[in-house]
Amino acid sequence: MAEAALADDLAEEGEGKGAAPAKSKKKLFLYAGGGLGVLLLVLGSYFMFFSGSSETKQAPVKSVYFDLPEMTVNLSASADRPQYLRVKVTLEMADDKVQDAVKKAMPRVVDAFQVHLRELRAIDLEGSAGLYRLREELMRRINIAIAPAKIRAVLFKEVVVQ
Repeated sequence: MAEAALADDLAEEGEGKGAAPAKSKKKLFLYAGGGLGVLLLVLGSYFMFFSGSSETKQAPVKSVYFDLPEMTVNLSASADRPQYLRVKVTLEMADDKVQDAVKKAMPRVVDAFQVHLRELRAIDLEGSAGLYRLREELMRRINIAIAPAKIRAVLFKEVVVQ
């Protein structure tokens, strides 16, 4: 019996010695994997940062600009004090074909502007967020009026609220 206990003790010591190197190998693989992950992350971000600069070397995009007539509308406000909006707008488009489409649909474009602008209140035009929303809405309405042609941007030359 004493021999059996001694054999069990020796077997446990052997397992203990065998387990320690296995744990150190696991730690080694864990650290190596973590280091490799960090290295890949650094290299990936480096290449993403410098590969984006090649996009700026593309040929410049040709644009055609078209000035719409100045518009003055009364804003939706209280009857006590009427407020007016004066807007000068330039449209940016890809080519002369789109410009021809805008010229042909000019009554629709002006109508789309007038209808939308008369619905606005002075508070709707406050700050850059107000002008951004106005720009997006006017661009959407123009593109509907001249479909299938599309403009690239609505550019404000002047926006005055009185």
